[in-house]
Order: sequence, then structure tokens, then C-alpha cells
Amino acid sequence: MTPVSSIKNLGPAYEEACARAGIHSAEELRALGADDAYAKLLKTGSKPHFIGYYVLVMALQGRPWNDCKGKEKEALRVRFDAIKASSHDTGLSKLETILNEIGVIPRKAG
Repeated sequence: MTPVSSIKNLGPAYEEACARAGIHSAEELRALGADDAYAKLLKTGSKPHFIGYYVLVMALQGRPWNDCKGKEKEALRVRFDAIKASSHDTGLSKLETILNEIGVIPRKAG
């Protein structure tokens, strides 16, 4: 098994987040694909962050993290928003979600 951090642009912090999500190798991450892997990260406590998502997409394509621009970046934003809506804080009310996002209430486990 190859470490997640062996994938260019994914370092130790990403590897730790993947491990919390049950993704323990670069092979597992590649097999899941960016969208499913990112959904798992959100469901296991990672905070949603668009740059973190598109860095993952670019890394799995073997591209520099900042290679995402224009229409491609806009399309990835749509995918990110859909993943976030279906995977992050799904059991919270709108008020709880907002309070959680600004750090007022502790994050509920998903």
C-alpha cells in the first residue's frame, strides 16, 4: 500500500483526514475518486473547503493544485456544493448549521 501523501499535492494533513475517513492508501483514494472520497472526509468531521476539494481533484489527475481555472473551476464548484449539501451537517437545522460553520456550537458527529 502506498501512502496517501505520496500523491503530489497531498501532504500529511490530508493523509490524516483520509485515515479518519477510513482511506488508508493512495490506491484506495484513487479507487474511490475525488467526489466519493471528499464526501467521506466531510462525513467524518473534515470542514468543507472548496480549495481542499479541488486540490484533491487536481492531485488525482496528476496536475498542479493551481491548474484549475475558468469553466473547469466553476464546474468543480457545482460538484463541491452538491457534495457538501449531501454530506456535511445533514442532521442539523439551518440555524445549527450556521452556528456550527462559525464555530459557536460543537460539530455533531455524522
